[in-house]
Amino acid sequence: MTIGIGGSTAEVELAKLRNMTQHLTRNLVPIGLNEHQQRIKKAQRLMKANQLDAIYLNAGTNLYYFTGTQWYTSERMVAAILPAEGELVYIAPAFELGTLQDYMSVKAEVATWHEDESPYELCAQVLSKMGITKGKIGIDESTSFFLFDGLRQVCPDINFVDAKPITAGCRAVKSEAELSILQCAKDMTLEVHKAVGRILRTGITTAEVESFINEAHKAVGASSGSYFCIVLFGEDSAFPHGVKTPKTLDENEIVLIDTGCELFGYHSDITRTYVFGEPNDRQRQLWQVEQDSQLAGFEAAQLGQTCASVDRAARDVIVAAGFGPEYELPGLPHRTGHGIGLDIHEWPYLVASDSTVLDVGMCFSNEPMLCVQGELGVRHEDHFYMTETGPKWFTEPAHSIDDPFGYEK
Repeated sequence: MTIGIGGSTAEVELAKLRNMTQHLTRNLVPIGLNEHQQRIKKAQRLMKANQLDAIYLNAGTNLYYFTGTQWYTSERMVAAILPAEGELVYIAPAFELGTLQDYMSVKAEVATWHEDESPYELCAQVLSKMGITKGKIGIDESTSFFLFDGLRQVCPDINFVDAKPITAGCRAVKSEAELSILQCAKDMTLEVHKAVGRILRTGITTAEVESFINEAHKAVGASSGSYFCIVLFGEDSAFPHGVKTPKTLDENEIVLIDTGCELFGYHSDITRTYVFGEPNDRQRQLWQVEQDSQLAGFEAAQLGQTCASVDRAARDVIVAAGFGPEYELPGLPHRTGHGIGLDIHEWPYLVASDSTVLDVGMCFSNEPMLCVQGELGVRHEDHFYMTETGPKWFTEPAHSIDDPFGYEK
């Protein structure tokens, strides 16, 4: 039997878990006002370097990143306009003014519109007061088309462009405070993985496992539970994001679990693949090819190299084992990894088309999945961040197929 897999119950394992956010170092706190102000200053420097007069930050993670103002996206415009020089101005429905001010970290003027008025005209007025009636404005890349379309209609002399050089230019490189939060979130999810492995039994359903994982995340300190959860058994594991009707667990089957949580808005995202029972030769072979691929990607992630080169190194291992080529099945059909932070998938990406140069503070998932449909899939997913001496794991890769969590290493 695979070490650490099976033999316990959900009740026993939940009782063992403790809130991992209660005994932490002093610097593990939500991002504060000073860091938000530093982010705004960096964004303004980047705007000047990219010849942008302002950027439009829509409700969502970009608005939260720069201002600490957490707001959901909807059909109503809630945003901030950040000029290359001067103070930002929020845009919001008048009836939301009090609530928005309550959520603010960075305090600033709020320009409001009533339900029978145009928020786009209001934005044009705000820009005019900033001295911007023409030129170039960056649009938050997550902005819905209807908002962008409304803005360009009322500002015909302004060239609206992608704000990604500013938003990604700031967010791709994490601060020490962000790295500390991300580390804790990933530690929490790894403990959940260990616990869920122990509750597995023949006949257990994916729904039962998902429910346990959600409660386990709450137990370790993620108040909202799991941010997402993918549980796959046997042949279903060859489909990266699951199947419509998942099967129950049988003896000696592959188990693939991919899950994560949020801590202060930052995400964990870890996958473990192992066998419930005794691994056979084929399972061992594919498990090891996948881990060799993951480790090759990690070794290739050196300062000055590109994101594409990491994908290439991981993919070459899988192709050399007789799979692929490139993104073809059976093999590795998706990118090797993604950036992570306030969005679970964010720039830059470890994919052949991304020429971004690796820099200190960048954070990535490393998950070059091996998919053999009709048989099984294996995904090892851990995250690393770039330091001045190269890549460093947030969580160490699985130890072995016989002892995935390293209980007897």
